[in-house]
Amino acid sequence: MAKMEVKTSLLDNMIGVGDMVLLEPLNEETFINNLKKRFDHNEIYTYIGSVVISVNPYRSLPIYSPEKVEDYRNRNFYELSPHIFALSDEAYRSLRDQDKDQCILITGESGAGKTEASKLVMSYVAAVCGKGAEVNQVKEQLLQSNPVLEAFGNAKTVRNDNSSRFGKYMDIEFDFKGDPLGGVISNYLLEKSRVVKQPRGERNFHVFYQLLSGASEELLNKLTLERDFSRYNYLSLDSAKVNGVDDAANFRTVRNAMQIVGFMDHEAESVLEVVAAVLKLGNIEFKPESRVNGLDESKIKDKNELKEICELTGIDQSVLERAFSFRTVEAKQEKVSTTLNVAQAYYARDALAKNLYSRLFSWLVNRINESIKAQTKVRKKVMGVLDIYGFEIFEDNSFEQFIINYCNEKLQQIFIELTLKEEQEEYVREGIEWTHIDYFNNAIICDLIENNTNGILAMLDEECLRPGTVTDETFLEKLNQVCATHQHFESRMSKSSRFLNDTSLPHSCFRIQHYAGKVLYQVEGFVDKNNDLLYRDLSQAMWKAGHTLIKSLFPEGNPAKINLKRPPTAGSQFKASVATLMKNLQTKNPNYIRCIKPNDKKAAHIFSEALVCHQIRYLGLLENVRVRRAGYAFRQAYEPCLERYKMLCKQTWPHWKGPARAGVEVLFNELEIPVEEYSFGRSKIFIRNPRTLFKLEDLRKQRLEDLATLIQKIYRGWKCRTHFLLMRKSQIVIAAWYRRYAQQKRYQQIKSSTLVIQSYIRGWKARKILRELKHRKRCEEAATTIAAYWHGTQVRREYRKFFRANAGKKIYEFTLQRIVQKYFLEMKNKMPSLSPIDKNWPPRPYLFLDSTHKELKRIFHLWRCKKYRDQFTDQQKLIYEEKLEASELFKDKKALYPSSVGQPFQGAYLEINKNPKYKKLKDAIEEKIIIAEVVNKINRANGKSTSRIFLLTNNNLLLADQKSGQIKSEVPLVDVTKVSMSSQNDGFFAVHLKEGSEAASKGDFLFSSDHLIEMATKLYRTTLSQTKQKLNIEISDEFLVQFRQDKVCVKFIQGNQKNGSVPTCKRKNNRLLEVAVP
Repeated sequence: MAKMEVKTSLLDNMIGVGDMVLLEPLNEETFINNLKKRFDHNEIYTYIGSVVISVNPYRSLPIYSPEKVEDYRNRNFYELSPHIFALSDEAYRSLRDQDKDQCILITGESGAGKTEASKLVMSYVAAVCGKGAEVNQVKEQLLQSNPVLEAFGNAKTVRNDNSSRFGKYMDIEFDFKGDPLGGVISNYLLEKSRVVKQPRGERNFHVFYQLLSGASEELLNKLTLERDFSRYNYLSLDSAKVNGVDDAANFRTVRNAMQIVGFMDHEAESVLEVVAAVLKLGNIEFKPESRVNGLDESKIKDKNELKEICELTGIDQSVLERAFSFRTVEAKQEKVSTTLNVAQAYYARDALAKNLYSRLFSWLVNRINESIKAQTKVRKKVMGVLDIYGFEIFEDNSFEQFIINYCNEKLQQIFIELTLKEEQEEYVREGIEWTHIDYFNNAIICDLIENNTNGILAMLDEECLRPGTVTDETFLEKLNQVCATHQHFESRMSKSSRFLNDTSLPHSCFRIQHYAGKVLYQVEGFVDKNNDLLYRDLSQAMWKAGHTLIKSLFPEGNPAKINLKRPPTAGSQFKASVATLMKNLQTKNPNYIRCIKPNDKKAAHIFSEALVCHQIRYLGLLENVRVRRAGYAFRQAYEPCLERYKMLCKQTWPHWKGPARAGVEVLFNELEIPVEEYSFGRSKIFIRNPRTLFKLEDLRKQRLEDLATLIQKIYRGWKCRTHFLLMRKSQIVIAAWYRRYAQQKRYQQIKSSTLVIQSYIRGWKARKILRELKHRKRCEEAATTIAAYWHGTQVRREYRKFFRANAGKKIYEFTLQRIVQKYFLEMKNKMPSLSPIDKNWPPRPYLFLDSTHKELKRIFHLWRCKKYRDQFTDQQKLIYEEKLEASELFKDKKALYPSSVGQPFQGAYLEINKNPKYKKLKDAIEEKIIIAEVVNKINRANGKSTSRIFLLTNNNLLLADQKSGQIKSEVPLVDVTKVSMSSQNDGFFAVHLKEGSEAASKGDFLFSSDHLIEMATKLYRTTLSQTKQKLNIEISDEFLVQFRQDKVCVKFIQGNQKNGSVPTCKRKNNRLLEVAVP
């Protein structure tokens, strides 16, 4: 209970009014002023009952931290200040605990923050649902689908730097525990016309700029793209760079997100290839060319771009070129081919680019759905999040705005219906009498647009399908005939005379009075955009592409599946999608987020009242408040109501023992609130007028001040009494401790005095006894000394004659013995370290010990060398034996030797046993391999080098090809007679073979190696071990080698090398081979 009392409420510390239902008085001015007041204090969220109003702050606020998530987790909707997390938590708990499917509808105009709101909802649900490896993977995939869709479906507009140019509805599926299982995304009406043309101050879709800015040079070269935006006609240049947006970093984010969602590498590459193809399509230009029959035919000016597109997509260049120049029409087994003029060719190019990008986007959505869909078939709970374009009123409104505003009309219709339904259901559930509420029903506007017989969309489809000449003007004429009498339709050319002189209404336009206001539509382009026509020749050309993805995007291009039936129009497709969406939304419990844009400058701290007023009107927020307040403005459960206001009645304060409803009845009777101002439901109290609630709040505030004063008084009295009792207790304790301390101190003083006296007496007695004992001891020592001297005198007299004869020798021997003993003791303390390379030795103290000193140094050195050797393993001993052998063979003879001392002899430099490349070579050799190294074999004819694998085993020397591993030569060690090398710092050496042997048929071998010393040493030791004969090692700057039948002199000379410090070999003539050493 104590924990509940510290919770804050929507009504505590309220800036303005947190719930617009409680706003008093209620009008447009007070509504806007309340929003502005809260916006100025960084309170961007406000309620209308269960609806959340979100004002875009255009800056980051510290209200979305993990701590905030925990604050709103499992809290009542009205328990804390308004926040989008409160609505998200309410929806999630209703889905998890009450098994009700939910939908969150986010609406507002472009730039109002709808996309960010949908991200916040998804991030909150991801934060509060379950944990685990699989659950976290699903959550991460759901969240990472946003960057991919934003890159391909969002663009910079004059109103928003990250405007969604498509509608998105995501169904997130949960299991019975409330853990996410997956999701399904539906997309609506991508603004594909933006691909080929963008309004001034706006950009194309983000992905084009991200690809050119963030792709590596290697990827750009592969796609034959350049970073310069000005190279591409489809990219607007006046706003190519956006402040605060890093396209390169966003490209890396998108690639990473695609990988997390589950795109394979080849799929991501295919997508980027399609994007590059769309960019390049915009660079294709046409020129007119007259034919014999006098008709103009279009031809491509520069075919380089066409060639690059065909190479990228795998389309035959001639097929695509013909598709841009001719159009084939089929009817009843007849084919008619007509030429396209320049304007028609440009139309065909742009239509192909729009269709290619639009179908790619639909493929992306389907591919993401494959990755994030639920893998189990158990019953699922669903939460839908709808992020769709808001109502749009521009200077020039065309087919896209008409379709978007139609969707918003349907959403407004379902909003009013579901809000009233929810209100009515709560009244019935609580047993409160329901009173009819008058409101504007926009069904008449929806019927004007979607009626199957005389609706605007139906007439547009009928006009598109009608034979004969069909133009936007004929469509407008039909509207003027059919809709002239409709009260929400206005046209200057209609039968209604009231608009004949309306100069604000151009002849080529019509105006619809939407629920959000009047919108003027330019009829130009309605027919073409509704037809959304792509010539069959282009579809067939795309189907013939070698690019798998592009081919799959155009299934209608398959000649085997030619369908002469006209495809559905864009308007009818969108109408069907909206109908499906409305049907889906009506099966779920709705939650609303109304997004408002505070200014057109996309700047923080600016609140444009005129712009906000316009949005409030077309969102119908005031009407929403009136609907909510038509019955009872405020309702609250009995328990929290009693908990909040119980201090206003003596009978309920501080604790009410009975039922909460009875306590609320007693409380309201005590306060004498008129009966008509409230009603009792089954679980809630309903308050009709906000003034009644504010009166309760004022009484509570005053009562809290009185209670605070009372609490202060009681606390101060308690504090003073407690302080007095503590002082009194402390005084008693201090007095007791002081008396104890005084007695202890007096006792210590008496004890100390007694001890001093005792010590003096004991000291005097001890000194007296000590003097007596010392006197007795001196007497005994004196007698002993006198007796000893006397006995000594007697003995010396007896042996004086013997002592005088041998005294010198005895003294000499004794002195010598003491010197030697001292010498050894000093040597023991001055011994050097046990390292064999330590040259230190203590200096000789006496000349006569010179030979002993040297012998001792020699013995000690031998002993410590033995100790050091005993530490070696057999492997180490072998290595040092080889190093010792190398020292004996090459020290002071070969200039290369010093650099090899510090390098360990490894032998097997090529890991033949581990490398599968040398499996055949490994299988061919059965003996142990002592050396496996790549050497350069010198060609006997011209002195050029070739890489060979040099292998030394116990009995043979082998040469193998480095690439294939095939053995080229095999020489038994008994046939090796000598190894020759120079004395200089090079790696050349010659292996001399026994004359007449099979291996010597081509002559001796001449090699170059980086490990010459090691190879020569191991060859020497192995030959000695096998043949019991020492191999002759010749070190000379000139030596003879046998090449077939010729004796050739190998001469080493000093020279400047073109290739640095690498020695070079050159055959001068039949008798001389020069090796130039740096």
